[in-house]
Amino acid sequence: MTYCLNKKSPISHNESRLLQLLAKILPCVTLPVVLRWSITQVLDVTEQLDAGVRYLDLRIAHMLEGAQRNLHFVHMLYTTALVEDTLTEISGWLENHPREVVVLACRDFEGMTEDLHEYLVACIKNIFGDMLCPRGEMPTLRQLWSRGQQVILSYEDEASVSRHAELWPGIPYWWGNKVKPQDLVCYLERMKSCGRPGGLFVAGINLTENLEYVLGHLAGSLERMTLPSLPYLDAWVRAQCPGSGVRCTNIIAGDFIGADTFVSDVIRLNEKLFRG
Repeated sequence: MTYCLNKKSPISHNESRLLQLLAKILPCVTLPVVLRWSITQVLDVTEQLDAGVRYLDLRIAHMLEGAQRNLHFVHMLYTTALVEDTLTEISGWLENHPREVVVLACRDFEGMTEDLHEYLVACIKNIFGDMLCPRGEMPTLRQLWSRGQQVILSYEDEASVSRHAELWPGIPYWWGNKVKPQDLVCYLERMKSCGRPGGLFVAGINLTENLEYVLGHLAGSLERMTLPSLPYLDAWVRAQCPGSGVRCTNIIAGDFIGADTFVSDVIRLNEKLFRG
């Protein structure tokens, strides 16, 4: 949900004290650099859904200085978009596309108390209602269609999951934390060799900057780092096999949707199931 970050977006309290200090002392220098390395998508949520995205990674936070009930998304910076408004936008899109199913992964929960978790879950239930698929055995698309269910919502807070049948446990995410695409692919292949987790899981083709790289590319951005590597990463995506096999992939997630053929490449993987 980083498409709505801007120069007025405050730095997350989970970032280092040094970075927060620099943002206060040299905001005109620090904030533009942090902003360029925080943005992972340029399409808004409706545009992402229109483009074919069906998995959304929702990193949720409550700002200490924010309103009591206002929840934001976070990726180094807090978004201007509110969680409740974005979920409502997703719900509206689903109402207009009754055969589509999305997986929403709510996680991080920076600054969240038990009361705020209960508030967020109440919002989720109110916004999606009968669209929510209660946790249990993983349903097929036909089963979801027959029930009118369109949302599988994972929630990385075990206490909340235990209290609410509408929430699924957190979905494992293979995050390589790599700058170079070759190193990321090696990591993903190593994870595949260890065997797939039970249920849903995500293979992330997200490149990640480190401090050394940023200091050497102060005028750069995550987008500039990522775009030249997309053909290499897309080739890895096209080589994957869906299904229940030990080395099969499940959900694949990436940054800067719309900049390449990623979505169509993922959708086309399903053709391998019919050929098999």
